[in-house]
Amino acid sequence: MKKIPVGISGRHLHLTKEHLEILFGEGYQLTVLKDLSQPGQYAANEKVDILSPQGNLLAGVRILGPVRPESQVEISKSDAIRFKFVAPVRSSGNVKGSGACTLIGPKGKVELKEGVIIADRHIHFSDVEAKEFGVTDRQMVSIRIYGEKPGILDNVLCRVSPKFKLDCHLDTDDGSAFMLNTGDFVELIKSYTIQA
Repeated sequence: MKKIPVGISGRHLHLTKEHLEILFGEGYQLTVLKDLSQPGQYAANEKVDILSPQGNLLAGVRILGPVRPESQVEISKSDAIRFKFVAPVRSSGNVKGSGACTLIGPKGKVELKEGVIIADRHIHFSDVEAKEFGVTDRQMVSIRIYGEKPGILDNVLCRVSPKFKLDCHLDTDDGSAFMLNTGDFVELIKSYTIQA
């Protein structure tokens, strides 16, 4: 089976154009630090501070571009525990009923009543790659991890679009647990049996 590259995703956020301008000033546009694995997506040079409802400050969180229809903060469970955020596990864009926070930029603040999540495990596939792997959009699969701390991760969402490029996105907690780094590879498994 063809291997799937891994991208370990640290804490970050996505902003609407309106919120970007409140935080950085009218007409402000993000500047590119580096391109990400998905076409058209990039890590921006800009960062903001994020204040939890409990008053704990998560400083210097990087913005990913381009701007989106809804603002969203993605953190790990470790971040949620340490900084006292409410953060349910969600797919990107599904922020209804998620955690609150305050975004603090150089020019202003934005109160988010919802938008703080822990991103679910997911794999991006182009249409061609999905056919190659025999998966469909929204299908749940497992991945096998090799190395010093091998194992299997369940509940990995398949996301299929002609705009996507093959990449498995895990957060820093999952990456650390299995000693995975960006650029490592995992194997897709659709079903498995634990041997007694």
